[in-house]
Parts: sequence; structure tokens; C-alpha cells
Amino acid sequence: MKTFIIAEIGINHNGDMALAKKLIDAAVIAGCDAVKFQKRTVDKVYTKEYLDGPRKSPWGETQRAQKEGLEFGKAEYDEIDRYCKKKAIAWYASAWDIDSQKFLQQYDCQYNKVASAMLTKDELLEEIAKEGKYTFIATGMSNYDEIDHAVEIFKKHNCPFELMHCNSTYPMPIEDANLKLIHVLEEKYQCKVGYSGHEAGTLVSTCAVAAGATSIERHITLDRNMYGSDQKASIEPYELCKLVKDIRDTEKIMGNGEKVLSAAEEEVKKKLRG
Repeated sequence: MKTFIIAEIGINHNGDMALAKKLIDAAVIAGCDAVKFQKRTVDKVYTKEYLDGPRKSPWGETQRAQKEGLEFGKAEYDEIDRYCKKKAIAWYASAWDIDSQKFLQQYDCQYNKVASAMLTKDELLEEIAKEGKYTFIATGMSNYDEIDHAVEIFKKHNCPFELMHCNSTYPMPIEDANLKLIHVLEEKYQCKVGYSGHEAGTLVSTCAVAAGATSIERHITLDRNMYGSDQKASIEPYELCKLVKDIRDTEKIMGNGEKVLSAAEEEVKKKLRG
């Protein structure tokens, strides 16, 4: 089965459409199936006290300036929609509030995403689930009770979903990957289970495919040294190309589990067994 590979652009575009397009291009060149963004209504996601707090960034001296500097509006998403259609790659976004999810509904995206941070936001989950679009649900920072509750909401609305095993540390130490949990989640919830990774490098993500992950999502960047909180846990274009190739090779390596002798092995059998 072909693994669905998602290049998470998120907020690594730094509010720059030219940079966003370069990241989309990188995903297309690597052979990804989709790119993903993040959408927030700043005043709904954060408190006024937080937004008034200090934070130096290219956009100013407050948290508000930084958060608003990273947000794309309708003009930018119209261009993302146009550009991704031109490049023949799917796009979608994880909404961090109901207004953002309603904003995204104006586009004909095939997928939705529940970010790990949003897994317990029932009203948002209801808004997403009632759309009925195939939804990736990240499980970072979550216990079984919380996952159970989220799954119940999507089942109630008959909304197709796929869980994503995730560890929400940036970057994640490889010893925390716990990839055996992929199969455990698959058995427990009787659904597909992908992997959303925040580790350095590509080995863990490739191993996740061997462990049964049906999708892989990784943050991408043009340069990990760029400004941004997600850059260090992202992979650069050459790593993305390597990851996609290694995933496709891993799919071939894993095979179908059937005991069948290849034609080449039959020839060796004749020679060695007579």
C-alpha cells in the first residue's frame, strides 16, 4: 500500500508568499502527495494578555505582531489554492479555531487535519467532523480517554479519519519515537494510523513506514537556520527528497507477507538443490 506523504509547511513560510511557493515546489519535486498549512484567528486562539506580551520578531516587539505576521489571509490562501492546482498537488490546513475552520470551507480541499493541540477542543472537532472530509487526527500530548472522545465525535458524524501517532516535542529525541504504538493504535481503534514526526533527520519517519504507518507528515523548511519556532524540527529539501525515496523503497522492501519464490530464486533452487 502506498504511504500518503504530507509536507507540513505550517508557518515556516514566515508570512512570505514567495517562500510558501518555494516550499510547495520542494514538496512537488520530492514527490509528496500533499502540502499542509496552519490557520489561526489570532484573537480567538490567544488571550489579550498573551498577545500584549513581549516577543521580538521580524514584525515587531509583541506576541501579537509575531502571530499576525505569520498569518495568511484570503488573498494568500486564494493564491495557495491556485498555485497548488497548477502544480497538481493537494493542499489543506489545520485550523486552530472554529472561525479558521469555517474560513477553510470556502476551498475544495480534500482533507482536514486535527492538530495535537486541538484534540480536546470539542466544538472545533464537531465543526470539522460534520464536513465529512477525510481527516488526519494527530495524537501528540494525548491519553487514551482523550483519543477515545475525539474518535467518538468523528464516528458520530460518520466522518472518515486516520489517527497519526505523534510526539509533540520539537525536535523529538529519537528514543521517544515509540513506533510500536502505531500497531497498538491500529488494533485499538481499527483504523489507519500514520505518523507525524518532529525529529531531526529522516530515519525515524522511514522506520515508521516499516512499523505500519499509512501516512507520514513532516515539517519542511528551506533552511533550518531561518527564523521560526518550527524550523529546527523541520527537514530541508534534500532531506525531503531522500525521505520520499526511502519511503517508496521501504514499501517495496516490506512486500506483501506472502511466501512466494521469485523466478530468480527458482533458478537458484534448481542449481543448488538439483
